[in-house]
Amino acid sequence: MVITGGSALPKEDIDRMMREAEQYAAEDHRRREEAEARNQAEGLVYQTEKFLRDNSDKVPADVKGEVEAAIADTKTALGGTDVEAIKTSAEKLATTSQKLGTALYEQAQAAQSAGDSGAPSGADGGGAQESDDVVDAEIVDEGKNG
Repeated sequence: MVITGGSALPKEDIDRMMREAEQYAAEDHRRREEAEARNQAEGLVYQTEKFLRDNSDKVPADVKGEVEAAIADTKTALGGTDVEAIKTSAEKLATTSQKLGTALYEQAQAAQSAGDSGAPSGADGGGAQESDDVVDAEIVDEGKNG
């Protein structure tokens, strides 16, 4: 029995396949770019919609409306085949959706400062000093030396 490393395809078929691969490389690249842009935009739409659902009561109405409009624009772009429109609308949605986090952060800061101003001035005086003291210790078990 003899095993050879040769190909079962004739050289002409191999050359033809290589020419076709080179010929369609640009088309394959365009399709890959479109698929990546679509996936990124769809993921961003999903994440933003979920964030809005989870925090709808905490988001100001003006920011919520702006983000919802950006979501609608991105969904419209996803319905078409223009890759640049998809990328542009996804970038706009990403920028707009950052306002959601900013609005929630500002609300949290306002709530925290309102909570801090309501505390009596001497209530935290001595307790802060005690909690800042750190003691370095080591536990030694001398029960079994064996």
